[in-house]
Amino acid sequence: MPDMQAILQQAQQMQQQLVAAQEELARTEVTGTSGGGLVKATVTGGMELKSLQIDPKAVDPDDTETLADLVVAAVRDAMSSAQKLTEEKLGPVAGALGGGGGMPDLGGLGLPGLK
Repeated sequence: MPDMQAILQQAQQMQQQLVAAQEELARTEVTGTSGGGLVKATVTGGMELKSLQIDPKAVDPDDTETLADLVVAAVRDAMSSAQKLTEEKLGPVAGALGGGGGMPDLGGLGLPGLK
């Protein structure tokens, strides 16, 4: 029979690794672009939009739809990069906690922060 204390200790260590990875992601910024770099969006690994830069060449008062499309495309590009970064950082920890791309239900272990 597995040693329950060792299992709990291992789960706590994995939770600490997960929290550390999440904190690192929250500080890490990635940039997405569109229109050949005319629009740049910067987001954190936590999916928070931090900045948006628009080159004046992208601004045409008679064609705001294109500008809006460029902004959406840049934000999507940045979010996609942030998602990939999240998968890279959290993938190994998530895999250790249960694999299969999903987090197991560890709430029954009585560990704080695990639901």
